[in-house]
Amino acid sequence: MELYLDTANLAEIQEIASWGVLSGVTTNPSLIAKEGRPFEETIREICRLVQAPVSAEVTALEAEGMIAQGRRLAALDGRVVVKLPTTSEGLKACKALSSEGIPVNMTLIFSANQALLAARAGARYLSPFLGRVDDISWDGTELLREIVEIVEIHDLPAKVIAASIRHPRHVTEAALLGADIATMPYGVFKQLLQHPLTEIGLRRFMEDWEKAKL
Repeated sequence: MELYLDTANLAEIQEIASWGVLSGVTTNPSLIAKEGRPFEETIREICRLVQAPVSAEVTALEAEGMIAQGRRLAALDGRVVVKLPTTSEGLKACKALSSEGIPVNMTLIFSANQALLAARAGARYLSPFLGRVDDISWDGTELLREIVEIVEIHDLPAKVIAASIRHPRHVTEAALLGADIATMPYGVFKQLLQHPLTEIGLRRFMEDWEKAKL
């Protein structure tokens, strides 16, 4: 399973990329607005940093506007993946853009049927939102399991991105269920590495080493 960072913060991207484990970045208008930098400039800079797929989301609500924005985003860098909402207008735009060879990430997926429609419309990536499904007392991991199984059974040419990840356990569950990608905030990415026994073990090693030197 590939690991993506869900952010538009360049410092966060640089740090995680330095670990050698980052396979891509997902963004959205809210994340970019939070950074207070020009939208297109930010996308270009992220692409330069990661040299990997970078999802950039449209803001239009009608298919015609989505298609125009999607073409403009794709022209920024060959690694840009156009992110579209899973609505009827989004499906129309997905079909048009994917037919032109532009990769599409269909986002805001909350049901297996939405994922199936998105895949049939030509989406290269499907992004079910685990955390937001959990928020309404449904099971986000069950949703992910259904989507992964449907994609595998019907050999659909789409990758499943586990999105809206809230904690490290979501990442483990996504990996066990066969998600192709997990995208997560910087804080969760850092938590993947942290464990108290690792810290205790390292401290003891260093203490023993100091004693041995004496």
